[in-house]
Amino acid sequence: MTYPEKYSHSITVVLPAYNEALVISDIIHKIRTLHPDAEILVINDGSTDNTAEVSMAAGATVWSHPYNIGNGAAVKTGIRNATGDIIVLMDADGQHQPEDISRMLRYFPEFDMVVGKRERDGQASMGRTIGNFLYNGLASYVTRFPVEDLTSGFRAIKADVAREYLYLLPNTYSYPTTITLGILRDGRSVKYIPIHIQKRKIGKSGIRILSDGTRFLMIIIKICTLYSPLRIFLPVSLAMFLLGVGWSLYSLVLMGRFTNMGALLFTTSVVIFMMGLVSEQICQMRWEKRSVKVIKEK
Repeated sequence: MTYPEKYSHSITVVLPAYNEALVISDIIHKIRTLHPDAEILVINDGSTDNTAEVSMAAGATVWSHPYNIGNGAAVKTGIRNATGDIIVLMDADGQHQPEDISRMLRYFPEFDMVVGKRERDGQASMGRTIGNFLYNGLASYVTRFPVEDLTSGFRAIKADVAREYLYLLPNTYSYPTTITLGILRDGRSVKYIPIHIQKRKIGKSGIRILSDGTRFLMIIIKICTLYSPLRIFLPVSLAMFLLGVGWSLYSLVLMGRFTNMGALLFTTSVVIFMMGLVSEQICQMRWEKRSVKVIKEK
């Protein structure tokens, strides 16, 4: 496929796969037809079927894990071994449409990452829809940027940018959450484009709402405390302070005295606030050290 000179990038399409032998061949052929010059990497994450053989027969380069490590681990392997300037991450189960890749590439090099925003009818269930809405809202608060689809696994990203965040990425399905928050908190540019995803024809999603949902929430908090600690510490400190005020008024009116509980709540509020300030300073020093390292490497 020929692009205008402005968009003449080499691209690598990374397909993390686990037991997708029945569908992955069609996906690879579609990508190859639309983007004949693209590098296609299939990361076989310890599949127990012949995913690796089918992928190689279809013309993809295959990297295999000796056992199932996790979707995020497969993505990290793909990012490490990609040779293209732009890395396209997409699922190997047929939900993502290769036709959308060219739509993403239009926004480079202006943006550092382009994410496919799933339409509402493409969400797996009402529970997942509500969960994604809450995660998007919390992520928007953390990054001060309107996050439209935090957990979408279909995205294109500059290769050099993706490699900067490898050390942060988990081995699980939570990698889209981590890389999105990291990029936005670093002040990089992100573009969302609407996409329609297909329903899985074979098998079912490996994401578990309760356990993976809790993991997504913890990752948001982790990235927030890593990049902007006061966005977490300040609301908690304020909540403790307001509880202290409420309890003190209650105890003064009904008991006529200021109780130890009120003192504990006020003290806790101050301690949490001071911890937030110290964390913010540590975060700033870490960022300055990282920036100097990047400049020296360039």
